[in-house]
Amino acid sequence: MTVLTETERTPGHAAHESGTLSPREQGVLWDMEEQFWTSGDDSARATTATNAVMVFPYPPGILQGDQIWPHLRERTGWRSVVMAERRVTRCGDIAILTYRISAEKTDVPIYKALCASTYLVDDDKWLRISHQQTAVT
Repeated sequence: MTVLTETERTPGHAAHESGTLSPREQGVLWDMEEQFWTSGDDSARATTATNAVMVFPYPPGILQGDQIWPHLRERTGWRSVVMAERRVTRCGDIAILTYRISAEKTDVPIYKALCASTYLVDDDKWLRISHQQTAVT
């Protein structure tokens, strides 16, 4: 019987290495994420990759590229948001933000969800390549 050490079990590639973001970089990403919720779909489009994927509670479900924008007009522009249980994970040029959201909008029930957004740094600019929401009831 062969016993593998921890080094032998974990391949030596970037997917197994986690990094950190500077406090400034984390602030930039969290500001982008808050604006994604509060500033409307034009702001969200400016910080989102062209062929990004977003997963929302059904309906609409899984959307990609231009399918996102008609739906996002209804899902942005929140008056206030509170992001709790915030976490950031970095692997190379990718950063993943995870959090619990509580969002308020006039004449709409408070929306609560677990969320994850994935960003890719491209030419020194962070772009959202995916976003996912799981409604919490």
